Amino acid sequence: MDSMNKTPQTDLTAALDNLWTRFLPEIQERVAILESAVRSLDMGSFPAEQREAALSAAHKLAGVLGTFSLHRGTELARAIELIFSGDGPGAHSIARLGAMTAELRAVIDSRT
Repeated sequence: MDSMNKTPQTDLTAALDNLWTRFLPEIQERVAILESAVRSLDMGSFPAEQREAALSAAHKLAGVLGTFSLHRGTELARAIELIFSGDGPGAHSIARLGAMTAELRAVIDSRT
């Protein structure tokens, strides 16, 4: 495309696509941290360090996904963050966390 046909919107889209490609490995790693936390919770072992890592991963995902117009991903990450920041998920929340984390993974995969 020559510079006469470029618009600010196409430049912005290209820039966001480049950022997505650059940050995707970090985003996927953060989701993997959440998935691991859910597995640990399900097995009944959830050390404080893992909880902090999951809380941090959810917080960072909530912040970054909106940048890429993944608003549902931001909503899910915020909900997951709230669960991890409370007194900890109860037994009924573990299944819910698993479902939310799976949906979060699907939202991110739909952008790739």
